[in-house]
Parts: sequence; structure tokens; C-alpha cells
Amino acid sequence: MVDWDLLAAKLAQLADRVVRVRAICPSSALELNADRNALDIVSFNLMLAVQSCADVAGHIIADEGWPPAANLAGAFNCIRDHGVITAETAAALCRAVALRNVVAHGYAAIDTTMVHVAATRGIVDLDAFAREVAGWLAQR
Repeated sequence: MVDWDLLAAKLAQLADRVVRVRAICPSSALELNADRNALDIVSFNLMLAVQSCADVAGHIIADEGWPPAANLAGAFNCIRDHGVITAETAAALCRAVALRNVVAHGYAAIDTTMVHVAATRGIVDLDAFAREVAGWLAQR
């Protein structure tokens, strides 16, 4: 059974992270690269936004009794397969996991251009995720 309150709280956290990214991210990658504080805030909030999406996916999977995913990308593909999100949104979130991992685990130096693209163009994928999950929940 879906825990509505938990999912609503996670979607609210996601919305807050998206608002913060939009508020802080400068208009160009060069400006973002020149402002270390902005880069840190934008990167961190993008990471937490993707993690919020992963948390939502994981809770839906568990609440519905579907087999657990082996990794974050697998969770997005699982809820895609069950009609919660579209294939386009799942693919975008699977790509976003790479950025989340770089920020969370420090695998490599942060690519400012990649962060800027995620913050300015990819951010709509986070909006789509929230909208699609909310639509799925509304149908239940």
C-alpha cells in the first residue's frame, strides 16, 4: 500500500531542491565555474533532487510489492515498466544518476558544463518526474 504522506513529503523535498537550483544557478556555465559557492549549492541540490526521485521510486516499488531494483537506474526503469513514469523520464533520470554519483562520491572533478546543463535544461526532467508520479498517485 502506497504511503501517501511519505511520497508527498519526498515530492515536496524534490520541488524545494528544484526551486533552489533555479534560484542559484547563473545564466552561463562560465559564471557557474567562476562562483564556487554557486557551483557547490547547485551541484548539491541537483544531487539531492535526484536522490529524492530515487527515494520516491524505491518507496513505490516497496509499497507495491514489486521486485527490488539492483541500483538507482533500475528503480527508474522498474517504475517505468509499471506505468508510473514515461520512458523518456526514466531515461533522463538514469542519466541524472551519473551526475548524482559524481557529486555524492567524488568520483571525478565536477564538470561545470555538465552541472550547468543539468541545472538549466535537465531540470525539466525532475519536474516531469514529479508530475508523472503525482498523476499516477492521483489515479490510485
